[in-house]
Amino acid sequence: MVYEIIRQFPRTQICGFPIFALDVVKLEDMSPHDLIILGGGPSGLSTALHLAKIAPHLTPAILILEKENYPRPKLCAGGLVMDAEIILERLGLDVNEVQHVNVARAHFDFAGSGINIRLGEKRALRVVRRDEFDAWLAQKTRSAGINIREGIIVKNVIPDDDGVTVETDQGNFRAKVVIGADGSNGITRRCVFPNTPVHTARVLEIITPESQNSPHKKRDAYFDFFPVPDNIAGYTWDFPTQVKGQPMRCWGIYDTNLLANGKRPALKNSLTDEMSRHGFDLNDYEIKGHPIRWYHPRNPISAPRVLLVGDSAGADSIFGEGISMALGYGFIAAQEIEEAFRKNDFSFSGYKRHVAKSGLGQTLYARWVLTNIIYTLKWKWFQFLLWRIMQPIVLMVAWIFVLNWSKKLK
Repeated sequence: MVYEIIRQFPRTQICGFPIFALDVVKLEDMSPHDLIILGGGPSGLSTALHLAKIAPHLTPAILILEKENYPRPKLCAGGLVMDAEIILERLGLDVNEVQHVNVARAHFDFAGSGINIRLGEKRALRVVRRDEFDAWLAQKTRSAGINIREGIIVKNVIPDDDGVTVETDQGNFRAKVVIGADGSNGITRRCVFPNTPVHTARVLEIITPESQNSPHKKRDAYFDFFPVPDNIAGYTWDFPTQVKGQPMRCWGIYDTNLLANGKRPALKNSLTDEMSRHGFDLNDYEIKGHPIRWYHPRNPISAPRVLLVGDSAGADSIFGEGISMALGYGFIAAQEIEEAFRKNDFSFSGYKRHVAKSGLGQTLYARWVLTNIIYTLKWKWFQFLLWRIMQPIVLMVAWIFVLNWSKKLK
């Protein structure tokens, strides 16, 4: 039997595509799946892996659509904090299989001096290259029996009462549930929540060789908040990384855009000044930019038959940290999906509440509050006080509200 969905739209646009008349979609032309995950990054892969663990009967009916081909380039500094490693360990994965650099200490400075963090004998964080990390995680996902199709570009996401139609450059797909794991610029959010406010940071990133003249220690990571008084609500970073096994440095600048209404220098200029202090000329290297959508407690992250995870739902707003958050979203989304199929209720009305009550949601909310304090109180004296004088208080707040949230995921 052939079923048809007949959809009538006014002369308007949906997700940037003109709709002028009746749109008829034959379900016999679609590939039916219980669950389609749009995006093959950490959030989408984490969702699939957690589902394979808690609801293995759903595994054959999961499809992941990824627009690129692994290993695909991905702009991301690649910092893995301990929360990310804890979630991966619970999945039975050993991130030591991925090439990485261990960072001994993390420095949080204002104008070159401030707080130093070392987690006992453990590393402060681990740095990976996202093309290598994502390809490794995708291989683990395929090993769990989950189908990943690469090189497919999603053009439209259309939920209805009975499921979701996903229109792509290679035909249409049909699913009972769709997970939007397609990042800060993902089409899922644009299609399902076209009128929600945008809270997006801007980021510039550069890879350079190690410098013999830099005062920074080779195994340490540095975050400097000196741009804040100039209305750049963020920081510059410099930490060790590797490219194909060769030691390098990753530099960048992050701006939440919270102070966008004020006069501010070009983002590139602030990064140029910082790098020049360490003997680098920014013009000698390739500079790349990308947005990061950060979490806001009022933004919706679900609709009937649709869930958002990872950067599509919202990353950490203070630092733009995304990998650990993405893995955490996958854990919660998998629980929500398993319950939805078990109860045959795909409204996902409780997803936002479940995220908010989780360790992930608590740290996202706390970081959102702290973002609006740290970056809006932009005076030099306050930043000096915060990062240089109030070290015990800052460390206590970080330990209680920012770190160790993954241990609360149950």
